[in-house]
Amino acid sequence: MNALEIQTIYESPGQPEQQQIQLWIDTALADYDRDTEIVVRIVDEQESAQLNEQYRHKSGPTNILSFPVEVPEGVDLNLLGDLVICAPLLATEALQQNKPLTDHWAHIIIHGVLHLLGYDHLEDDEAEQMESKEIDILNNLHINNPYAEGQINE
Repeated sequence: MNALEIQTIYESPGQPEQQQIQLWIDTALADYDRDTEIVVRIVDEQESAQLNEQYRHKSGPTNILSFPVEVPEGVDLNLLGDLVICAPLLATEALQQNKPLTDHWAHIIIHGVLHLLGYDHLEDDEAEQMESKEIDILNNLHINNPYAEGQINE
């Protein structure tokens, strides 16, 4: 079982319930062979911008930040990492991209979980592999391909 802790610092209409987030995380981790714990922190633009500057040296808020945990050998800890999600930015992006807010939340959480598992999109081949994995997971949840119209700018 995958444990989930949600820290809701910012509340807004359309935020998913814990059960929805749990389903998306469990689906993203279906091929992962051990139980995990993930912390999801839902924040405003100010906290997102501060963390984005502090950890990525980029200004402004971002839709999601992933903080994987590297557990030292011999330490029995199931914590996979933390996801920090900027709820108001997700709402804006969903409107701009003309997609259901819930679908965008699902995509961004799955995107973040894949980062926790070591996937990345810095190089074209990595991006292609990660996007393909996201599309497959979302398809299992009956959610449309978020890249179909090339609207995502991560």
